[in-house]
Amino acid sequence: MIGKDATKLSHERVLKALVDLGLSEMEAEVYIFLATKGPQKARNIAAALKFYERQLDGSLKNLGEKGIISATVEQPAKFSAIPFGKLLDMLIKAHLKEAQDIEQNREEILSDWHSMITEGSAS
Repeated sequence: MIGKDATKLSHERVLKALVDLGLSEMEAEVYIFLATKGPQKARNIAAALKFYERQLDGSLKNLGEKGIISATVEQPAKFSAIPFGKLLDMLIKAHLKEAQDIEQNREEILSDWHSMITEGSAS
């Protein structure tokens, strides 16, 4: 049986990984809660995570726009999360694309940098 300390450490490592991949801490907490507890109403998420519902609304909206969670059409809506492996793949792919874009524009970025340095030293 996994102890509380090991479970807490696992939670912290997953949370850090999600934040490192671009989610806010609140978004990561909401995702982890939904992915581990199943579909939930906003009121239940807020109570369990000790967030105000107004705070939670922005995170739910952002996660929905990113395709990380979905909501039922019934009112109040129930929110559910995509599988964790799919989320990791999605976030990693987005970061790889960002890195490729920077790499493709490397010379232009360097040129802009040199222009800034030249202008800065001319003053």
